[in-house]
Amino acid sequence: MRIYTAIYQFCTAARPTTQVGHPATSRGAQLLGAELYNKLIEYLEIHLENIKLESGQFADEGLIKYYIRTWNRYTTGARYLNHIFEYLNRHWVKRERDEGRRTVYDVNTLCLVKWRSVFFDSIQSKQMAAVLKLIEKQRNGETIENTDIKNIVGSFVNLGLDEHDSRKVSLSVYKTYFEGPFIASTETYYKDESKRFVAENSVVDYMKKAEVRLQEETGRVQLYLHQSTEKILMRTCETVLIYDHADLLRDEFQNLLEANRQEDLKRMFTLLSRIQNGLEPLRGKFETHVRKQGLAAIEKLATEAGENLDPKAYVDALLEVYRQYAHLVQYAFSDDTDFVKSLDNACREFINRNKVCSQSSSKSPELLAKYSDALLKKSGKSAEDSDLDAKLNDIMTIFKYIDDKDVFQKFYTRMLSRRLVHGTSTSDDAESSMISKLKEACGHEYTSKLQRMFQDMNVSQDLQIQFREAMAKNLEPSELTIDFTILVLGTNFWPLTPINTTFNLPDELVKTFERFQSFYQSKHSGRKLTWLWQLSKGELKANYPKSSNKVGYTFQVSTFQMAILLPYNNGDTYSYEQLQQITALNKEYLVGSLAILVKARVLLLEGSGEVGDPGTRYTLNMDFKNKKIRVNLNVPLRSEQKQDTETTHKTIEEDRKMLMQSAIVRIMKARKVLKHVVLVQETIAQIKSRFTPKVPEIKKCIDFLIEKEYLERIDGDRYSYLA
Repeated sequence: MRIYTAIYQFCTAARPTTQVGHPATSRGAQLLGAELYNKLIEYLEIHLENIKLESGQFADEGLIKYYIRTWNRYTTGARYLNHIFEYLNRHWVKRERDEGRRTVYDVNTLCLVKWRSVFFDSIQSKQMAAVLKLIEKQRNGETIENTDIKNIVGSFVNLGLDEHDSRKVSLSVYKTYFEGPFIASTETYYKDESKRFVAENSVVDYMKKAEVRLQEETGRVQLYLHQSTEKILMRTCETVLIYDHADLLRDEFQNLLEANRQEDLKRMFTLLSRIQNGLEPLRGKFETHVRKQGLAAIEKLATEAGENLDPKAYVDALLEVYRQYAHLVQYAFSDDTDFVKSLDNACREFINRNKVCSQSSSKSPELLAKYSDALLKKSGKSAEDSDLDAKLNDIMTIFKYIDDKDVFQKFYTRMLSRRLVHGTSTSDDAESSMISKLKEACGHEYTSKLQRMFQDMNVSQDLQIQFREAMAKNLEPSELTIDFTILVLGTNFWPLTPINTTFNLPDELVKTFERFQSFYQSKHSGRKLTWLWQLSKGELKANYPKSSNKVGYTFQVSTFQMAILLPYNNGDTYSYEQLQQITALNKEYLVGSLAILVKARVLLLEGSGEVGDPGTRYTLNMDFKNKKIRVNLNVPLRSEQKQDTETTHKTIEEDRKMLMQSAIVRIMKARKVLKHVVLVQETIAQIKSRFTPKVPEIKKCIDFLIEKEYLERIDGDRYSYLA
């Protein structure tokens, strides 16, 4: 306190005062601090000259230790001086700086300015060499005192002064005298090391080394560097360790892919993602690799299976390839959007254009729909709900990549109709779940018919109840001898059509048939019922007097088979011609139905002829035996399955023509006049979510619309819409 008071009295005494850089003036009791300020400068300079002289005794780490020790003692003294000269700072120094004299500083800053000009500038290059040598030791695995370098860095930062505001700290000294040499030294060190390491080790080992080095340098920033250095330090290291060896790393990518070295692929991705355009060449290689793996997997499967390709095996093969590389993208490539895109491109390619699809591009969606049908159909191996939903999600995974989604829609709709009609769906919840997934993927229009089919099923249930109530009210119980279930389905929503054959309904069913016809017409007089006998089925109770099975057998049969078997209540043997006359079926359906009954040995074919040969006779097998009491004879005919597939493909082609024509008309109605190329492009854009049309097909549709006078051709390659 006494020193502070003495300084105050000295500054306020009435005596001549010499200002820094100005002649002596007399201001009486004015604040006169220049003389004291100049004396302080003189003292600091002498003191620092002595420090500089003493520092010559030290080198390397000894110099660093001496600098830190002296710096700490000096800055402590500077803070103390600043305190006792507080009056000088608040008055004389403030006035001088307010008048624009920027070479005048508060006492603490003055101490730093003098430290830099007298001592620091003379030893900084020698000291920095010692610091860099210490850091190199650490990089070489030796243990050093991190706090020593941290203190040096702190000194460099504190010596940066803002000439306009002494309270602010500038990084100019740190950037010039520490960061610059440090970055240059780092670049040289890692250039030499990486060159040596690459020459003596594998690429994988080099990546591990580079990864460790980058982690070390990041940690170095936290240990003792200024935070602002991190960006330029890491950029320098990335350039030397990664960019300069990027081609070497990329050349190893294919080998790692083929060996499925996920950890190493992840390491390569992490490293190359740190440099500009580092990953770009890899994405193309990855896409090509995945496509080749997918094509090879399907080619192997197709070769082994031949014509008997199992839809499940096909879908499983596609999923196996997808899952392997989807996991790789997620784990090794961090779900990078461009790698995800490459995976999508590759999957779309090998799913739609593989060996199985070589004859028909619609094969993948067809097999996927058949696999869906197998999952959603009742079986002895029905999956748990959670497993089933997971498998449905797998279907949607493949569905996403299907180009011809309209083909899947047609086959799926047809198979769903069979499941609903025959009551073979594993559950309504599973069916609804799948439809919801398709709706989410493709929109309401894509699934509107599927949803309407379920509505028809519910309406049919209500209609069935009403019919039974009406029959119970109007008939005696003895007249209700047949358990009868009916489905009334909308023609526009169900892909079901009558087959090309005549048919005589068995007499036993005629009354029930006529009763329902009358009942339905009474409710809907303007509607016409078309009966789909090929989809109808029933059960027959068979009792064999000689059989050890006293309960008898229940035969599950088609309506055609029922029409063949019921006459055997009146006779044991019928000729082919007699059965044809009784049923009125054409040869294809009669032979197909008979063949199943003969194969099951319900009927015995007499003689050496083939089923359906003229004059062949069919006798009821009175010694029929089967391990099961309920025997399913209602097996789809191969001819029906083949015809069903052909019909579906034919429907797809017709629907595509209509879709393209509708799109062209909509576009032309909105645009009025368009060039041919633009019209083709816009047509493809509108319908590519359903299928990918071929340009010649679009051209045919355009020609058809010109012929029908919806469009006209003008100026050679332009079209005009005709309202």
